Amino acid sequence: MAAVGFCGDWFVFSCDTKLVAVHSKQTREPFVFDCSAAEKKPKTTKDDNNSDGASEETGSDKVLAFTVSPSGKLVALTDDNKRLVLFHCEPSWRCISIRFVMRRCTSLMFSQAENELLAADKSGDVYSFSVVEPQREGELKMGHLSMLLAVTTSPDDRYIITADRDEKIRVSLLRSPYNIQSFCLGHQQFVSALLVPAGHPHLLLSGSGDGTVKLWEYESGRKLQSWDLRELEETPSSEADKQKTPTVCRITSSPDAHVAVQCERVSSVQFFTVDQEAEEKLVPRSRLSLPHCPLDVTFDPEGRLWALMDSSEAPLRVYKHTGDSWECDAQSPELSRVTEALRPHWETLHQAAPTRANSRFEHLYKVSFDNVTAYMQKKQQRLEEQQLKRTKAHKANGSKKAKTSAAGPQSSA
Repeated sequence: MAAVGFCGDWFVFSCDTKLVAVHSKQTREPFVFDCSAAEKKPKTTKDDNNSDGASEETGSDKVLAFTVSPSGKLVALTDDNKRLVLFHCEPSWRCISIRFVMRRCTSLMFSQAENELLAADKSGDVYSFSVVEPQREGELKMGHLSMLLAVTTSPDDRYIITADRDEKIRVSLLRSPYNIQSFCLGHQQFVSALLVPAGHPHLLLSGSGDGTVKLWEYESGRKLQSWDLRELEETPSSEADKQKTPTVCRITSSPDAHVAVQCERVSSVQFFTVDQEAEEKLVPRSRLSLPHCPLDVTFDPEGRLWALMDSSEAPLRVYKHTGDSWECDAQSPELSRVTEALRPHWETLHQAAPTRANSRFEHLYKVSFDNVTAYMQKKQQRLEEQQLKRTKAHKANGSKKAKTSAAGPQSSA
């Protein structure tokens, strides 16, 4: 999975099995961590006793997710081989620990205090891993009945907010997650992205496979607003495009409170602002058209938008906010420095193009079965067959009676 982020002035991106960090301000040696060369999970007695044919599937070492701590001093990643790797970024990059999770993770999040790392997995569980004691095993924090797709925390670390495949957003107390504060309900498909926008600690943004972005007052679970992203398209869509529902794959906000929403395989980014004083609290602003579909987007500390794109010619673009629009900053020295460091790894990323042609969310959509219609059709067919049999039987009986009447009783001589 290709993803980008900023850790202070370090531009961080993942491609295939690698996590690469490039300093955007200074000419420094890039940091590269390759999961395929990382420590393997040691065999335990429990693993040996489990060798009865039910051996665990070996992963591919591909990076599944990474996250940056609020201070920008820590980074964590998880891969397909169930590693959980913790890094310290300042003053220089170093790997602090390599631990292992029970199941493949879908989302990672540092607490605001940066004393624990939360890992949400495909089975619906959230585990807490200590940052202070980087060798300690994870502890089960909470669980859903469905696959978790996103996790975040409130700015005061009071709440943990989780989203799953079954359209639910759950708000729980971080210190005692069995205490559920509220549910934010209203999406019609899986919830794929969560964000507490900068400067608005009591509000929550969510994105979904139903093509909408919703604004919540998460402590009460009250929905404040909802936007269908198809209604915000600047150019009229064809009938075929109208049938396609965009999948929100990223919601991110800049330090100056611009919110960017990215949809999978859509070559544009929609910008919003959040205004608690206005009647419409989530206000759509400009829509940025990109030359290629972005693989991921992020804001840097200066509020510029960086877009990693599916293009070998220009894999990165930087946009700065000017007036009411976003303009490409092609002369940015940071862009040149980062792009140059990215190019040696681009071929690895480009080889994954066949997999990018398919949606990574496609398997999450629920298939509906109209059993009632099928039942009614079969019932109608049975009724028609029974009516046909009765008609044939009635005709056969009528023919027999007619023959008997025609023959009449035989008189004796």
